[in-house]
Amino acid sequence: MHIILIPGLWLDAASWGDVAPALESAGHRTHPLTMPGVGAPADESAGIGIADWVEAAVAAVGRLDGEIVLVGHSGGGNVAYGAVDARPERVARVVFLDTFPPSDGGSVSEFPVVDGVIPFPGWDFFDELDVADLDPQTRADAAARTRSVPARVPTDPIHLSDERRRSVPATIITGTVSEAQIREIIAAAPQWAAELAALRQLDIIQLGADGDPTGHWPQFSRPGAVAEAILRAIG
Repeated sequence: MHIILIPGLWLDAASWGDVAPALESAGHRTHPLTMPGVGAPADESAGIGIADWVEAAVAAVGRLDGEIVLVGHSGGGNVAYGAVDARPERVARVVFLDTFPPSDGGSVSEFPVVDGVIPFPGWDFFDELDVADLDPQTRADAAARTRSVPARVPTDPIHLSDERRRSVPATIITGTVSEAQIREIIAAAPQWAAELAALRQLDIIQLGADGDPTGHWPQFSRPGAVAEAILRAIG
């Protein structure tokens, strides 16, 4: 099985370095990506948007033969789902690591732009629940590896057009929201979660026990658990 690993904002292929070996040991081929314009100054990245990130993931799919699983962390989940929409017949499963599938026209989020790019805003920018399981050394090590992203990428709307994407088997590996809460969201089907509710085959794997949730960057805090969850999702 080919596993394409798509990082979230500010991260590159190396962010999967503690997860990929366990996947390889289980007999799979991993393909961690660095997205276009990551770490590039504004004069080199101003024209890069979310569509370019999706196209990079689609190109990765096109280079491979055989079964393919797409794994997207955080904003990388939008990229993974965009690639599923573009190539639903090529993807055996899509895995969302602590994120939900976006709806057509949805975007990642908004962050401060500095000198025409979006640098990592620092751990204090995020909710305590997101970072509670990152000890000081892990925070320092991870922050040192972050790189800026093109200014357009987090706010660009994603465009989805092929409803076959909803039939591709999906798994959410959740760290900050419990499985029970996700099931409640699906049952209520609010507009912002319309795509989540429309998935025809969805499994949910909760990394942390109730009352002890894993944060938003489990590939750093609990990489073994993330790898185990991905292997479980693949089956």
